[in-house]
Amino acid sequence: MRQPGTGTGTGTTPAIPRQVDRRAAATGESAGPAVADAADAASGSGEVRRSARSGAVGLVGAAVNGALGFLLTVVIVRGFGTDGSGALFTAIGVVSILGAICCAGADTALVWALPRRRTGVDGDAARLLPVALLPVLLLSGLVAAVGALTADRLAPVFFDGPEGSTLLRLAFLALPATVAMTVLLAAVRAVRPVTAVVGIQYVLVPLARPVLLLATVATGAGVAVGFGGWLLPVALAVVAATVLLLRPFGLLAGVRLRPDGTDWRTLWGFALPRAVSAAIDASSMWVGVLLTSALAGADESGVFGAVGRYALAGLLIMQGLRVAVAPQLSRLLGQGRTADAALVYRRVTVVIILLSWPAYLLLAVFAPAFLSLFGDGFTAGATPLAVLAGAMLVNSGVGIVQTMLLMSGNSARHLQATVVGLALTVGLGFLLIPDHGALGAAYAWTAGVVAENVLAAVAARVAIGEPLLTRSVGWAALGAGGGAAVVAVFSALVAGRGVAGLVLALVVLVVAAAGLLLDGRVRRTVRAAVTMLRPKPA
Repeated sequence: MRQPGTGTGTGTTPAIPRQVDRRAAATGESAGPAVADAADAASGSGEVRRSARSGAVGLVGAAVNGALGFLLTVVIVRGFGTDGSGALFTAIGVVSILGAICCAGADTALVWALPRRRTGVDGDAARLLPVALLPVLLLSGLVAAVGALTADRLAPVFFDGPEGSTLLRLAFLALPATVAMTVLLAAVRAVRPVTAVVGIQYVLVPLARPVLLLATVATGAGVAVGFGGWLLPVALAVVAATVLLLRPFGLLAGVRLRPDGTDWRTLWGFALPRAVSAAIDASSMWVGVLLTSALAGADESGVFGAVGRYALAGLLIMQGLRVAVAPQLSRLLGQGRTADAALVYRRVTVVIILLSWPAYLLLAVFAPAFLSLFGDGFTAGATPLAVLAGAMLVNSGVGIVQTMLLMSGNSARHLQATVVGLALTVGLGFLLIPDHGALGAAYAWTAGVVAENVLAAVAARVAIGEPLLTRSVGWAALGAGGGAAVVAVFSALVAGRGVAGLVLALVVLVVAAAGLLLDGRVRRTVRAAVTMLRPKPA
């Protein structure tokens, strides 16, 4: 196997900064150490700026997606109640888990492989499309056919109502389209500017879903029709992603699409270990929803589904940044530029902590206030929500470490971490959910999340060979977490954990932030960050 940075015939360029290369060519001499050091520093700084610009777009998309996701959850729980929302969340869970299984890791494999190849008519990137798509479409079609035929027998395991068979049949039949959307969006993510995938995945789909479900609720249609509304935007995303791939891959200009044996071995050698871990990643919350539905009933499942939505909302910040920088990390690591990749990781992780930790601490302390927006039937989820918020502090605290591990090509090590996490989630779920319902599911999921992230962080540090969680990350955690914790606890003691306490905490945090901006050094830092995050062409 070739070492990274030596060239593989797949569009990977040697790890030589352009500045050094041009000077050496002009003088006929090799660049000296001082020039190389300066070029390396400039290269690292440029990569941080590139990641920041992409990350800014990802953050905007994450904010929009988070708002629309929250709106969707409100529409579901308000429109269908605990029973109906539990059934709908269970159906969505079936699609999410089976869709990830049927993708078989091909989506992440494209994000890893395409940045290391050449696009365009004369490139070799387009050959990976049939390699990724054909097997997963065949698998999803087979699963859809078998599932649709056996839906009547399987439905009583997860659904109590008469619409269970219809919901399950719809979930199975939607699998091929869901898989196609996921794989095509991964290709868009790898070869198009981040705005393209953000526009589809973070705006188009999440905007269409609450609109269609609101129409369902307004007309008095049942849960099955609402689930159909949730599925319909998938078809729109498939069409949009296909159109966006035509030009970069030269699909209308006669590009060669016939893959060779190396293409199959390259992509599926990475994808197969990732197939299992991708299913676990996508099903992390939904395993809890399904177990709760089966072991404790639809009411508890509905509560846990709503609580889990809140917990996952904060991760949209990390997801937005992950979408933006994953292809960049793959390119850097493929060129052997591990120091630059580690620098990008650390800067992105600091941003994630600064934006996520205050939100999760407020979520933990003021869980009753947040859940009151869903109605009286969901306030019992306050303690489970506080438990999950703690898990998400760990998840966001290690940042995009799992993306770092995957983009280094270590899908097998990532699989080991996710298997341990799943085993804890499922094993503890069977022990705790029957007696404790949603709270037991929260404890089980928390154990799995913490174990998986700690193991992934250790594996990434070994694989990259560069420090990842450094002092700067620790100071960010201490500042953001400590400050928000003090404000949240003070506000809860003064005004309680309800809406009044939450409002007081938000006011204090805003005043504190405004006070910090009076310091000239803080203003200069913020101004530099805003300039860096402005999405200019790379």
